[in-house]
Formats: sequence, C-alpha cells, structure tokens
Amino acid sequence: MAAFSLFSTAHVTPKPTLHFIKASTSDLPKTSAPPSQPSTQSQQPPLKTRHNIREEARLHNAATTATNHPRFTAKYVPFTAISDPSSSDESYSLDEIVYRSQSGSLLDVHHDMAALKHFDGAYWRNLFDSRVGKTTWPFGSGVWSKKEWVLPEIDDDDIVSAFEGNSNLFWAERLRKMNKPVVGVGCASTGDTSAALSAYCASAGIPSIVFLPANKISMAQLVQPIANGAFVLSIDTDFDGCMQLIREVTAELPIYLANSLNSLRLEGQKTAAIEILQQFDWEVPDWVIVPGGNLGNIYAFYKGFSMCKELGLVDRIPRLVCAQAANANPLYLYYKSGWKEFKPVKANTTFASAIQIGDPVSIDRAVYALQKSNGIVEEATEEELMDAMAQADSTGMFTCPHTGVALTALIKLRRSGVIGPTDRTVVVSTAHGLKFTQSKIDYHSKDIKDMACRYANPPVQVKADFGSVMDVLKKYLLSKSH
Repeated sequence: MAAFSLFSTAHVTPKPTLHFIKASTSDLPKTSAPPSQPSTQSQQPPLKTRHNIREEARLHNAATTATNHPRFTAKYVPFTAISDPSSSDESYSLDEIVYRSQSGSLLDVHHDMAALKHFDGAYWRNLFDSRVGKTTWPFGSGVWSKKEWVLPEIDDDDIVSAFEGNSNLFWAERLRKMNKPVVGVGCASTGDTSAALSAYCASAGIPSIVFLPANKISMAQLVQPIANGAFVLSIDTDFDGCMQLIREVTAELPIYLANSLNSLRLEGQKTAAIEILQQFDWEVPDWVIVPGGNLGNIYAFYKGFSMCKELGLVDRIPRLVCAQAANANPLYLYYKSGWKEFKPVKANTTFASAIQIGDPVSIDRAVYALQKSNGIVEEATEEELMDAMAQADSTGMFTCPHTGVALTALIKLRRSGVIGPTDRTVVVSTAHGLKFTQSKIDYHSKDIKDMACRYANPPVQVKADFGSVMDVLKKYLLSKSH
C-alpha cells in the first residue's frame, strides 16, 4: 500500500504520526527580507516578575511596534469573485456579521496578497517554523502561529486559544468588538463543531447555543457541549434541518453563526494544510484525503495549500480527495455526473454521523477546490468504512468512522492504481475514536445487521483453569506464527 500519514483535526486529540505543535515565539526569523527584530529573550522580564504569557506578549509587542513592516489586511468578498476580483467591488470588513453576498452567494476571506508577497517563501517558512515548540502568546496555537494568514488585524488580547493544533478555532472574544450586538454564538452540529465551539465559548465567557439532531449522535458527542455549559437544543430532524433552522434563527436574533457558512471559520481550518507541509519539512505530499460532509474542510485545505504556493513556500499543491459515506454522498454523485447538475439528497443513517449531510452548504467551494487541484471524489459503504476503521484500530490508531471513510478512499484508489505505490498520501482524521465506542463494540461483537465484520476481535470466553488458558494461548500463538 502507498505510504500515508494520518493527520488529525479532532478537538483535543493527539495526531498519529505527526508531531503535536505546542507553542511558538513572536520573534521574526533572521532573514535578509524583513528588518530584524530584537530577541524575545533580551526583552523578557525575569521569571519572578512575569504575570502571564499574554502580558509577556504585550511587553514584547510594545517594544517592536516601531519596526517597519507592511500592514497585513483581509476582508470578505463574494466567493464568485475570487477567480476574477475585478468582477465585483463588493466587500465587507471582517468585523461585520455577514454570511452571504448581496446576490446570495457565499463569501470568502480575501487577504492582501501583495502585502504578504513583500516577504518571500523562505521568510514565511522560517517564521512559521520558528514558532513551533515555543510559548509566546498566541503563537503556541497551530492556528494562530499563522496569524498573518488567518486574521491579521485582530489584537492578540482578543484571541481565545488553548494552544490547539488542527482544531477548528473560533475567534470568540472578537464578538465584544463587532459592529452588531451579539448575545451568543451558535452552530448546528453533529457533535464535533459543538464540542469545540462550546469549549472556546466557555473559556471566553460567551454563551454558546447548539442545535443537534435528536437521536443521531453518540452520547460521547452530546456530553461535550453539555459539560461545557452550552444551551443545547435536541431537535427532531437531521443535520440539514438543524442547519436550516439556525440560519433562520441567526437572521432574526443576535446570535453569531459558527458553521462553515461563516467564511472566517475556514481561515482557521486552512492552517491544517500549512501544518502538514511544516511537518513534512515543506515537501508537498502527492495526495491529501479528507472526509466530506458539509464540505468546508476540503476547500479550507485547498486554500491553505494554494496560499503556500502563491507566496512561494512550495512550488505545487497536492491532489485532493474528498471521501463521502455512500449513505450521504451528494458530492460523489455530482462528481460522477461530470459536474453536470448538483442535486441534494436525503442523507441516510451512517456510522460516520458527522458527515451525514445531504445538502452541504459549501458545495460550490468544494467543487472549486477539487477542480483547481485535479481532485477526486470517492465513497465508502457502511461495511467498507467500518472494516477500514477496524484495520486502522488494529495498528493502534483508534480512529473514528469518518477516518474509516477516508481510509476506504485510500484503499480503493491504491487498488485501482490511481494512487501509486510510492505516492506520499495524507489521510485526515477528523474525530477521536472514543466518541464512537458503541459502534466499535457492535462491530467487534458482530452485532451489526447485514455486516460480516471481517476484522472483528471479540474476547475469547475461557474456563478459569490453567489447562484451558494454556490451550487457548497456544492456539493463538500458533496462529500468529504463520
């Protein structure tokens, strides 16, 4: 099988095979491109006088504000204008609460690429790498270590961070400075978004409101927003119904929407692509496989890779694969039709519950990303995804069903020869296996209807005597020796 790495974007989940990025320094690397900055070490007060890492960052920033750096900016523009910026002069400040353009299309966050291009690719690589393993606020975060490419104008004091890496990050404290009053932050979720959202809102002291589809997520997924103090509505519908309701509610009430309809969310997600490149020493993988439901992730990965190429950090981007569950596969059907006509589907029940979505918000973004990256869409049946998850678990990964969907895509594309035997492939894992223990129990108990559960590993019942135990162990060890 082709070599691959498992890259996790799960909240508070260690990432198999990739190093956990813990922190960073605000010092700019010493290159010939920008003016040099004083060392952080020389500016820090003695340990006994330090208040916290935020105060330390303020002291450092105050000492370096005189340096002559270009001002990095970003704004919302209509998604339809990203290929041809001259086609529209419509734009919005990132402080405005707006989710769609005047024509009703999605928005995209457009960065001032000319300002970013003042520094070459080597400078940005060195800057991002210099922040790994340090503790200067807020660059310990895998997201905020790329602050200049994410939300360049936000004040460091307004950032809510737990030094996360590859997690969805919501800039909660920015709400206090937005142009419209906001009483809380809300999302429709199948479990993962609500867990991250509620944790950051709790940290920032901002109310979080979560719309969950009743009886369609695991208790492990449900308990996280509850434990974090979110106001949870369990609604008798699926994710698509929850998404429609919260869109209507946020149009009427001052609740800030944190789903991928909000283009700012994708700015945090795109940093996962940059981290992949960092952890491969800036060598570009051949393929990146991403599970797809609401389809914001696949575009976010494309955007991250594309910015790295445009700004000279790398010379190409990987081919992207979006993997969908066969029970919720509108993008796959659209791809197989040759992109002729998109038709939403009624999502059927799938073990990969977080991508059980039949009418994805980011369909246009996903198609754009796949076409620009010469990408592919693949699907996985329930048996295929559960078998793939079990195979991965047997190597110590303990993955989620959504990762099983992506691994199935890897297996299929490798068998068909599309992915070559020496291609470097990254599989993105989006949740932790502990959220899906019941499905694993049912699989290894062979208690799933119409499923062979080929890789089930049930416990062996044995009598409590030495001879019986020895017989069982000898049989087991003999089977492993062949």
